[in-house]
Amino acid sequence: MSALHTPSSNDAHGAHGHDDHDDHADGASHSTFKGYAIGFVLSVILTAIPFWLVMGKVFDKPAMTSIVVLAFAAVQIVVHMIYFLHMNTKSEGGWNMLALIFTIMLVVITLSGSLWVMYHLNHNMMPMSPHEMKNMP
Repeated sequence: MSALHTPSSNDAHGAHGHDDHDDHADGASHSTFKGYAIGFVLSVILTAIPFWLVMGKVFDKPAMTSIVVLAFAAVQIVVHMIYFLHMNTKSEGGWNMLALIFTIMLVVITLSGSLWVMYHLNHNMMPMSPHEMKNMP
């Protein structure tokens, strides 16, 4: 009987066997004002910098500006997931992270496949002259 947990007067949760501290079994983090404030400040910074890059025409090439803005967007997605959605590797027993990885894989496959098909369709289509178009049935 000594191996079993017996509720005592000091045990706040009774027979459930939990201690007095606020650890969650699923690993979910607590929402605090400080955490939300940090997330908000990071989000504002990660929005203001790309805005300044575009409006100030910091880079000569638009392609470089696009790449930098997309990089800031990716970082901002991670900030939102951590500070506002409270996602980590332990939340929901790891299922949230597995679902996120699966979603990212599907998006990458869909986007890369679509871009590949559109590029090859554009590359393989032969331009027609107005004269050739008149002779079509």
